[in-house]
Amino acid sequence: MRLSVKQMIRDKTAATATTGFTFNNSVSKGTKFVNDMTKILLRAYNAEAENCVKTTRAGNLATAQKRLTTAADQIARQGSMIDLRISPRFHGLRLEEISLANRHLAALQVEKERERERREELREQRKAEQELEREQERLRKEQSHYELALEALRLKGDHAGVARMEAKLEDVQRAIDDVDYRAANIRAGYVYVISNKGSFGDSVVKIGMTRRLEPMDRVRELGDASVPFRFDVHALFFAHDAVGVEAMLHRRFAQQRVNQVNFRREFFYVTPQQVLDVLHQESVEIVEFRLEVESEEWSISRSAREARIVQPSGQSRDTRPLV
Repeated sequence: MRLSVKQMIRDKTAATATTGFTFNNSVSKGTKFVNDMTKILLRAYNAEAENCVKTTRAGNLATAQKRLTTAADQIARQGSMIDLRISPRFHGLRLEEISLANRHLAALQVEKERERERREELREQRKAEQELEREQERLRKEQSHYELALEALRLKGDHAGVARMEAKLEDVQRAIDDVDYRAANIRAGYVYVISNKGSFGDSVVKIGMTRRLEPMDRVRELGDASVPFRFDVHALFFAHDAVGVEAMLHRRFAQQRVNQVNFRREFFYVTPQQVLDVLHQESVEIVEFRLEVESEEWSISRSAREARIVQPSGQSRDTRPLV
């Protein structure tokens, strides 16, 4: 959309105006006047369009589009002397641009609402995990008691008691198997794609998952004192089968693993764009993915290092390594 907008501006088809206009009986002055007016009013229109895109909110699409249409109508009135107006196709492109921005914001708002629900779901899952753990502990203790009782009954030669106790042990074992199965299938969590430009460069990402209620806690932990800079987040999204999504990405990039020995080191020689492409290919739902990140700490550190090296003439250069 942006490319189409820029192309129309370059082709001078974004606005239309009269031809053959004269100013002080001069056609060349008239042409210059028309061109100058077109540039000024088109610049004003584009500024209004950019402002509409920046200020649009999830629920005010009609208001933002009406505001831009009003600007186009005002330009037509002000440029009536030279029949100056914004071309319908260009205006349509900019209206669609506002619509796309609005749809994106609406999707983000929906995602935030879902996020609250998902956090609650994760809390409930954690409660379920704790309940399963408690049940497993109870059943193991019960199993241990039955086993001791069974051994005592065998020593006494109580065959009927042994049969009853074995039946109870079978019931307990089935219950344990059921709890183990339920515990093994709690797979929901957050998948994250992060990078650390200052530590590993532009073409290395870490792909993992966490069941933390606050997934950024895990990202912050990864950026502790073991690496010189904090990690930047390209994507951090919830998945009902986060384990499956993570495993799929690891399989797709198996040949690009940095560490081919220890698979717990989840670093890959791939770019964020390659990860995004695979997510799209596998139809993984994700609202937002940042290809470009700020890497603020690294940028500030690089500037400070360059400032130390480049000193005015007559001053000594500080070549100590940046700590």
